Amino acid sequence: MKNFRHFVFFPSVFLLLPAFLLLNPPAAQTQTEDSLQRKAYLENLRKNNRPHPLPNERTRNVFSSFERLSFKDSTWDAWQKRTAELPPNFALMPDIPFLPELLVMNEGKNPTPITTLAQWESKREVISQQVQHLLSGTFPDPPENLSWEITEERMEGKIKVQTVVLQFGEHPKARLTLEVFLPPGPGPHPVFMSQWNHRGWVQIAVRRGYLGVIYAGADVFDETIHYQEVYPEYDWSALMTRAWGAHRAVDYLYSLPQVDKEKIALTGHSRNAKLSLFAAAFDPRITAVISSSGGTGGEIPYRYTDERHANESIDYLNSIRPQWFHPRLRFYNGREHKLPIDQNSLMALIAPNALLLSSSIREAGGGDPWAIEQNYKSLEEIYTFLGVPEKVSLRFRDGKHALAARDIESYVDWLDIQFGRSQDTWENKRYYAYDFDTWKQNKNPTDTLKTKPLSLEAYLNDVHTGEVPEVNDWQEDIRKWTQWTLGEQPEGIAASPITSLSSKTDYMDLLLNRPAVSNGRRQNIAPYNALGDYQHGALYLPLDKPLTNESKIPVVVYLHKYINTGFDAEMNPFIRECLDKGMAVFTMDLLGYGSRIEEGASFYERYPHWSKMGKMVKDTRDAIRALSQVEGLDSNRIFLAGYALGGTVGLFTAALDDQVAGLAIASAFTPLRSADASMEGIKAYSHLYGLVPNWGFYSERPSDIPVDFPEMLAAILPRPLLVISPEQDRHADLKNISSSLKQLEKISGQMGTKHKPDQYIPKGFNRFGWASQQEMISWIYQQTQLTDE
Repeated sequence: MKNFRHFVFFPSVFLLLPAFLLLNPPAAQTQTEDSLQRKAYLENLRKNNRPHPLPNERTRNVFSSFERLSFKDSTWDAWQKRTAELPPNFALMPDIPFLPELLVMNEGKNPTPITTLAQWESKREVISQQVQHLLSGTFPDPPENLSWEITEERMEGKIKVQTVVLQFGEHPKARLTLEVFLPPGPGPHPVFMSQWNHRGWVQIAVRRGYLGVIYAGADVFDETIHYQEVYPEYDWSALMTRAWGAHRAVDYLYSLPQVDKEKIALTGHSRNAKLSLFAAAFDPRITAVISSSGGTGGEIPYRYTDERHANESIDYLNSIRPQWFHPRLRFYNGREHKLPIDQNSLMALIAPNALLLSSSIREAGGGDPWAIEQNYKSLEEIYTFLGVPEKVSLRFRDGKHALAARDIESYVDWLDIQFGRSQDTWENKRYYAYDFDTWKQNKNPTDTLKTKPLSLEAYLNDVHTGEVPEVNDWQEDIRKWTQWTLGEQPEGIAASPITSLSSKTDYMDLLLNRPAVSNGRRQNIAPYNALGDYQHGALYLPLDKPLTNESKIPVVVYLHKYINTGFDAEMNPFIRECLDKGMAVFTMDLLGYGSRIEEGASFYERYPHWSKMGKMVKDTRDAIRALSQVEGLDSNRIFLAGYALGGTVGLFTAALDDQVAGLAIASAFTPLRSADASMEGIKAYSHLYGLVPNWGFYSERPSDIPVDFPEMLAAILPRPLLVISPEQDRHADLKNISSSLKQLEKISGQMGTKHKPDQYIPKGFNRFGWASQQEMISWIYQQTQLTDE
């Protein structure tokens, strides 16, 4: 059996790297010192980067144009070696944990509000240069020798279909093939343009009176991949070459008298959405653009794509598709808060032209409605500043990544509105419309309580001076203020007792990719046998352990992270490993995720004095009650486990519920009173995610919050506790977390418990990789055996 112990260590790379990232740099720093620090970060980055997989026969056939990072470099390492480029010195860069402010100059240094159009034009030029430096790379000016030839022409009914080949220069690969669909009549007609694989989209638009265009800048037919060879002096990415190809298509459209030049729309889906944003950002002739399920590099900001959000992080995307963005972007793996720009900045370059952000609310891995709404809220400000708030729009659908005809028809509806072809109005329906200032309007000044904050330091000082209160009384005070933090839970009635489990699944199982394991069986607390306020959950049981009172099975309640699909197949390895060790696993969707996105949308209108975190905690406590009623499950061995949001919910729950046998969490908290400017801090809970509005009263004075996470952990004692704290987690202060756990160890000693808080510090950024999952599972298993003893 693995022996766990409490340990705090600061490996040499941690001393070398995060210290210079977190501490104030000296006023004068030599070039040698600067280079050493940057080289140290580069070496650390190489150790933590996911590798760029080289092409094999299978991938070569599928992604023939995606074999290299660029024309000159096969991999990111090859690019770095050729250029000898180093990461920036992050210690000298401002911390911007939230989305960059579009209407602020010099954010993080000497911030100046933008109040004039001239100021915005200056800021816009800065953003343009930063986008080229970090995302797209540089690219050529428009060619002056563009020519074209219509190589094929036919009629389909009254629609003229032409194949057009553009050429620009002597290089044989300086070309672009278009297929153009000319509707009847002289026009001028609005234009619906997309990439070669979206011909079906264009079919619908043409039927609705648009001149249609597709161009050879897509996986199925991509002539733009050769542009890096044609123009080797530029360092543009593969997506930017495709975007530049769209510009050349617009060059041709401008030569046609049938084209309404004020109404040229570009659309794209997935990677094509990403390139469409680049195209529209650098060519104002594209007067409307639709980014459809573009994910990372599309509608979703990079700051909200780390592993907590279960999207495609910079780290992940730049390993599987390193050619899509400029190699410099990879320097920001795990340091996303240091990016001077984000996707809202890129999209601001499109303003005042029309922009639609579209995705599925339950799109596994590539979509995140909450993150998309953060971009939308930011863009509303710049579009309003420019006097065209109606030009930025939002559209969510249900379903997975792929689209249907209903979606394209809706896109054309939006274009009709933007182009003045329809008098309808567009509804920007949001699912995460919470705003702290709006919420606070309904509160009284007395809601800001004046109380002496509870703290580990104060308690241990009282111990030292002999003025210590009874530890149980102190823990009860912590629970009291923890409950206040969560708001006022409305009175209600308990669910009926669980008398049996069900094989029936929630209807969302037909849509969401729920976990499925071969070494266990799934039973459900599902319709019509609910827990709590009609919530559903899934219980995974070992195959070789029947549910009988003779041999009770321990249970791990595994709470998911920030992931819009709720609990899904990414949990498979964790569940399988638990089952192999003879432990059952229970999981469910948290409020606002998976099957409960719609339920969470109007939460604060329904429960203005409660909190989303309070509801999540109540649901978790209801799950514990329900599991304790199931025959064959051990009510004395119910453990909570979770990563990121799931871990935070588990922490709150364990602090309030004595029936929790132990808690194992990863990347779940940082002490808020000591959170510095590099972190989201209190505002993450009160303003950004809307999880704990009451903390917003203390956003400008965090040291005054009545209770912080370390104190909540103290309320869990003497029960066992494991905290997993990644070495370079940008969202957390490892030093203060470790210090808090040391203080908790002293309190455990005072209580005479055999359990001491355990800490595991994996190397690298904020991830919950397999090694960390195994540590967590092994630790929980060990606690179940100790309980047996």
